[in-house]
Amino acid sequence: MPASTFTAVARIGCVIGLLASLTGCSSQTAQDIAQQFGKTKPSEFLQTSSDRLATLAMQANLQSLYLLMNKLYLRNPAEWKKTGLSDAASAEREIRTAIQQRRSLPALGGRKDVAALSFVLGDDYHGDRVGAFIYAIGSMIIAAHGNRTEFYITDVVDARFVNNAARNIEKATWLLNQRKNAAGEPLLFANEISEEGSNLSFATEFGKIVARLDLLAQLLDERYRRIGVNYAQSLLFINFLPVQ
Repeated sequence: MPASTFTAVARIGCVIGLLASLTGCSSQTAQDIAQQFGKTKPSEFLQTSSDRLATLAMQANLQSLYLLMNKLYLRNPAEWKKTGLSDAASAEREIRTAIQQRRSLPALGGRKDVAALSFVLGDDYHGDRVGAFIYAIGSMIIAAHGNRTEFYITDVVDARFVNNAARNIEKATWLLNQRKNAAGEPLLFANEISEEGSNLSFATEFGKIVARLDLLAQLLDERYRRIGVNYAQSLLFINFLPVQ
């Protein structure tokens, strides 16, 4: 066996042995760790823990929005029919594509995020309110994160904007339940409390989005606060900052 090959095999053996020793038990556990490590995408090596959390939270929030869109179309079938598409699934695909590709909706006249949200919740809007409402919130969440859906060490997300997005969603969902159309009905049928039963699944799903945004805002705020604290400590104790 060539010396280089022998060295490579020895190194692999050392890595496996190290994994086993770190787990403090069987080779099966080390194998599980190795398998999980193998699922890691190369791009994840350019992410801090908070970057990764922000990315996962964004994915979860968009999935929650798409779930809400599906549920809203089921309760408000007249809305997707305004699009001229053949079914609700086609309308959902159009909205998802517009959000993910940062495209504007013709019915909103180029409006996005907060401007779109205000327009959709107004009396003057007569288009597909479900799709436009979900699009407005989706574009607002992405805008609050610096118009990105994946985050890396060079990216900066402002905790204030993330917090503002959470508060805007709370206001928007409240307005959605309070405002009525010309017939005296809610702008969209969502939550329901009646003698037949209760359906609060919409409030629950929107609550999950708000909770994720709040948690991320707190994490970001603490991250930046700790940077300042660490620097102040280095001055207080006259320590040089580490370089590696």
